[in-house]
Amino acid sequence: MRRGPNGRVTGGVDPVGDAARPVAPNLAGRDMPLVAYRLDRREGLRLVPAPVHRDWIAGTRNQFAKRCLPLLIANQAGWFVLNSHPLRVTWTGGDQLDDLRLEWLAGEPPYPAVSHFGYGILTWHLPFIFRTPPGVDLLARGPSNWPRDGISALEGIIETDWAQATFTMNWKVTRPDLPIRFDVGEPICMLVPQRRGELEAYRPEVRPIQDDPELEQGYRTWSESRQRHNRELRELGSEAAKRGWEKHYFRGAAPSGAQGPDHRTALRLREFYEPDGDSRRSAAGDRQPKIDI
Repeated sequence: MRRGPNGRVTGGVDPVGDAARPVAPNLAGRDMPLVAYRLDRREGLRLVPAPVHRDWIAGTRNQFAKRCLPLLIANQAGWFVLNSHPLRVTWTGGDQLDDLRLEWLAGEPPYPAVSHFGYGILTWHLPFIFRTPPGVDLLARGPSNWPRDGISALEGIIETDWAQATFTMNWKVTRPDLPIRFDVGEPICMLVPQRRGELEAYRPEVRPIQDDPELEQGYRTWSESRQRHNRELRELGSEAAKRGWEKHYFRGAAPSGAQGPDHRTALRLREFYEPDGDSRRSAAGDRQPKIDI
């Protein structure tokens, strides 16, 4: 589709929003280096692929949250940095460094976190210098879909293809006088590579759905299917009640019959290999969603 002078579709292929647009290349299986240069072998922070499992998801009734594929994919979209020492932290509500009290509950120094900035900010020193391919940054963020009471992860983007310094992972305490615990093996950071400048390359725009008749028809088919399914759910013994959910997106197929190109139901990120044998998978990292679709 192409727009004429009046802004309406005149035909042809539009690079944005058209069903005929090229499929993005699948990079799975390619060797793209992501190197973590460890600065001190005494530092016990470990790097592992982020697992699909989240306790709160497993605790939902009939584990219904496992049906949300976008949630599960986001759970696995990066690498975790795991805590090495059990820590209890409490903030008085003040702005000074000593207004954040850190209590190390076991283990020997060096401890990986400090009060460095004040204002209730907990700072983790990551004992690595990371190297990514040219033009690739690292997003350092909190673990995805891992909510915590009283504390929130801060995010940063680092140009790790050239920087020769370490960076920190920071959490902002939001509730004074609430003891907050970080256990051994708990994720304190999630690392996600992203191409520099890619966001700025997008040309965002808002269009009426009528500009894409094929998409509009597909949406209406989906909407009618969803409404029908929700009505039938209330009927005991109905097919909808037996199925429980529609499963279209999980299967990579729309109600109209359209198939999703390169559909994924899981990510399988590679381990960080360490020559001395310290590369090992966490138990949680082996868990994949087991869902009858």
